[in-house]
Amino acid sequence: MKSASPTKQAPSRSVVIVDDEKSYVELMAEMIRDNLDCTVHSFTRPLDALGALKGLSAGVIVTDYFMPEMDGIEFIRRASKVSPGSAFIMISGHNLEPLEDELSRLRRLKMRLQKPFGWRPLTAAVLEVWPGKDVPRSRT
Repeated sequence: MKSASPTKQAPSRSVVIVDDEKSYVELMAEMIRDNLDCTVHSFTRPLDALGALKGLSAGVIVTDYFMPEMDGIEFIRRASKVSPGSAFIMISGHNLEPLEDELSRLRRLKMRLQKPFGWRPLTAAVLEVWPGKDVPRSRT
């Protein structure tokens, strides 16, 4: 008698957060986990995030602009090659208007959020830019 083999389910996509401020990364991860039904991976070093991205199946990647190892523009350029199906959200507490031309050339950058922000704008942004139909369910 043959036993039925379990059907393999595709892993659900996740949200990846990259910001050099540890407390901010933890806060954003908590806001997303509390309000959206999805896995969240957080990093305080962009190079660590780049190294891990290939195995994370990221739907949305939230990245800060000002970081020590590389800025958010360079991170998005490099991460887009590793995770081409991901959408990006840039966050910053600084005025990024002088970088508007450069930011507009990043095809995978779908939205920007000005720090500080609460859970509603963050989760709304993630849901709005989520690529594909497997959008996480809201817990609220």
